[in-house]
Amino acid sequence: MNRKKVVFLTGTRADYGKMKPLMLALEKNDNFDVYIFICGMHLLEKFGSTYMEVLKDGYKNIYVAYGLSQTQDSSVNLGNTITHLSGYVDNIKPDMIVVHGDRMDALAGAVVGALHNVIVAHIEGGELSGTIDESIRHAISKFAHIHFVCNNEAKNRLIQLGEEKNRIFVIGSPDIDVMMSNNLPTMEVVRDKYNIMFDNYGILMYHPVTTEYDVVDINIKAVVDAVMDSGKKMVVVYPNNDLGSEIILKEYKRLNDNPNFLVFPSLRFECFLTLLKNSDFIIGNSSAGIRESGIYGVPAIDIGTRQSGRYSTSGVTNIQHVFEDVDSILEAINRVKEYHISDFSYGEGNSVEKFIDIVTPNEFWNIEIQKRFVDYDM
Repeated sequence: MNRKKVVFLTGTRADYGKMKPLMLALEKNDNFDVYIFICGMHLLEKFGSTYMEVLKDGYKNIYVAYGLSQTQDSSVNLGNTITHLSGYVDNIKPDMIVVHGDRMDALAGAVVGALHNVIVAHIEGGELSGTIDESIRHAISKFAHIHFVCNNEAKNRLIQLGEEKNRIFVIGSPDIDVMMSNNLPTMEVVRDKYNIMFDNYGILMYHPVTTEYDVVDINIKAVVDAVMDSGKKMVVVYPNNDLGSEIILKEYKRLNDNPNFLVFPSLRFECFLTLLKNSDFIIGNSSAGIRESGIYGVPAIDIGTRQSGRYSTSGVTNIQHVFEDVDSILEAINRVKEYHISDFSYGEGNSVEKFIDIVTPNEFWNIEIQKRFVDYDM
């Protein structure tokens, strides 16, 4: 086939970790020219300027949208990203735009692709996110022309949303390929890089729930009170930059002089995986406690509503769910040793191979841009 131009849009450390295996695989394939459009939270110094981690990986065609300002008004960010990306797409003229998940950056990519008659491929659609993120994820799916999903549950939800079956491919979660590879840094390397000397530790990742902004301060106080009272050593990673993140960061200042806590704006994805693999548990409301923790059999304590419904039908059994209550959180921490059970509901580590097999044939690129709604057979 003729060489195809594929744009990957990344706005956060999380979506980059998910798409990186696919980016690297296409970069090495003579059938494709890969372009990386970096925007969103990557650009924020407060959250670790994570765009630099993308640059370190040495892709041939990287565009960092330095002039794309980020605010806590998601609607403003959406509009700005659409405007900026539209100009980029007009210049590159890609054959496909790849977006991931449920972030506003991905929605911008899906909108731009759809309105420019460029194939939009959505990674990990059809899942339940909880809060406003779930609405964003489903909206992206309706703009997308191709769906690369993790499992049959996600596929069935997309069918329920009116998507055509021939547009949906089950490949698993691409980051599991990284998790199960032999290329992760050793624990010794990670300890030296981040000066982490804990022998035993948990990981805390707690993000704001935008639909519960009025109680973010109460909720995060309960979480911090509980982890401090637990006496456990913990590696703490900053939240994403959604509305309410400033409240969480203010509360984390209480941890600065406590020797049991190390707080980081961000961690390189592979280093985070090594830390997770060797941790006693992960706590908070990050999807890492739903997805990645299960691969390694690391106990997870899911707090609050952010991941509501995400694992209700997946058979995940390494998770305890609690709300933002000090006593409940402490009880869950005391029970973590009961939850060392592995789960592979989201893939088996062969997503890249499946992805390449799908996008390489000429037939794939003949997909119709014009979609149609398929009525759900009740």
